[in-house]
Amino acid sequence: MVKVAVLFGFGINCDHETAAMFDLVGATAQRIHTNKLVNGEIDLSEFQILAVPGGFSFGDHLGSGRLLGNRLRFGLRDQLQAFVAAGKPIIGICNGFQVLVKTGLLPGPTAGDTQPDFIQRASLTLNDSGRYEDRWVTLEFDQNSPCIWTKGIERMQCPVRHGEGKFIMPESVDLDTLQENNQLTVRYVDPTSETGSGISDDVLPFPISPNGSMRNIAGICDRTGLVFGLMPHPEAIYARWLHPSHTRGDAPVVESDEESVLGDWEGEGLQIFRNAVEYVRNNL
Repeated sequence: MVKVAVLFGFGINCDHETAAMFDLVGATAQRIHTNKLVNGEIDLSEFQILAVPGGFSFGDHLGSGRLLGNRLRFGLRDQLQAFVAAGKPIIGICNGFQVLVKTGLLPGPTAGDTQPDFIQRASLTLNDSGRYEDRWVTLEFDQNSPCIWTKGIERMQCPVRHGEGKFIMPESVDLDTLQENNQLTVRYVDPTSETGSGISDDVLPFPISPNGSMRNIAGICDRTGLVFGLMPHPEAIYARWLHPSHTRGDAPVVESDEESVLGDWEGEGLQIFRNAVEYVRNNL
């Protein structure tokens, strides 16, 4: 049995949906209030996957993900280090991505030891539009990325819902290093571009890039490929009927040999969760 810890509390509001995704692909997800881990009532070692869902943790006071990131960095430091050392996958979605970046779990050390040092090297800041963006975007995935979550996924249409989704790093050379390591796992691309050739380092215009992220970054992984974060919401396109074009009959069709509880109605986002569960079954 693959057990998944899905955090909730303090304004996280996508925990039910995220837990449901793991249940759909055969795992057993448990929603756990962050305090129960911090206080020692439940130990993270009991689980094989950790998910930090989207929402507005602590009301985004002091910046999105900042306060929950500090809570994890100081309250769960040892448990998180042991979790990563054991080769267990972690995902952060939207606010969860912001949390992982601000704990320092992402992007993590770019050389030497792959274990987390909890040093913040990047940030997610205000969208260039100056407002909250709730819209659909097109994503393309680096086929050479070590990310176990995105294996076999080339392109996806997915919604974003954020006000602080602009990924930034202090220097361009920092991004060069991540790119050389294939850690720039997923990027916003022009939907009219050919699959496999849409990725560009030049910032694309709004709304193709909904936030103005450096190099159109939508999500990154650490060097191990086990820790992954992204601003878009793959749990919001687990089924084709959630796509805005499904009533017109042109929602993307998932072509896969995998058996799905949704059959032909499986959406593009479900594979991300399936990949992690399969990884755990095959490696842990």
